[in-house]
Amino acid sequence: MEGVDSRMKLSSRLQHIADRLLPGCRFADIGSDHALLPVWAVKQGAAASAVAGEVNEGPLEAARRQVAEAGLSRSVSVRKGDGLEVIAPGEVDVITIAGMGGALMTSILEAGKDKLAGVKRLILQPNVGEDFVRRWLLEQDWYVSDEAIVAEDGKIYEIITADAVSDAARLNEELYKERPLQGQEEAGCSAALTKELLLMMGPRLTAQASGVFLDKWSSEISKLEKIHRSIAGSQLPASRSKEQELSLLIKQLKEVLACLPKVKP
Repeated sequence: MEGVDSRMKLSSRLQHIADRLLPGCRFADIGSDHALLPVWAVKQGAAASAVAGEVNEGPLEAARRQVAEAGLSRSVSVRKGDGLEVIAPGEVDVITIAGMGGALMTSILEAGKDKLAGVKRLILQPNVGEDFVRRWLLEQDWYVSDEAIVAEDGKIYEIITADAVSDAARLNEELYKERPLQGQEEAGCSAALTKELLLMMGPRLTAQASGVFLDKWSSEISKLEKIHRSIAGSQLPASRSKEQELSLLIKQLKEVLACLPKVKP
């Protein structure tokens, strides 16, 4: 559990989320745990008001204590409920969801679609399954305006910011258009970022690969290679198709990492 010190200092992960709040917004933090983000944002003037939604009784009580101790009971509302059921349509203009799997995150958004009317921005930090989040946003005409990747306490997190814009379909078509990659000649680059790879790796994160991004995908490739070796040893006929599929993905990912433009140290 993340606590709060006297200066209301946020972790790097939560600070990235806080930095992406719309100035003076009314926001809902779904799965708020100790309500650290809502308390910090309102106390610092980054948001006008907040709803801290939590389904579990323990974190809910901790959130209530946190809000009361900060003297913010009038501007931060702590509510028990599942997903977006804690807010009314039109009540907030930003929603933050952090610290859960991408599949669960998208199921929350899908179940609460009627609550998204009037919401201008979604700030989402999935622990895994980032591609599920990007795919849902694309299908629902949300435009990914920003992506960030941060390493903290031995883990790597992605923060995806999506905006409700009138020309989202056109912008998304451009954002996920297949891109040829041209890197150093000696690398022999002939790779392309397909739509599927952009959904998996991030259309903005791949624009300029940071050290953290490269670390993440080097680790992911190692995991895929381990799975590939395991499947290769199987005698089941169905394993051959999966083996070929993984071989192609590993090859694509390695080519992309070799050819992506890198962030200068």
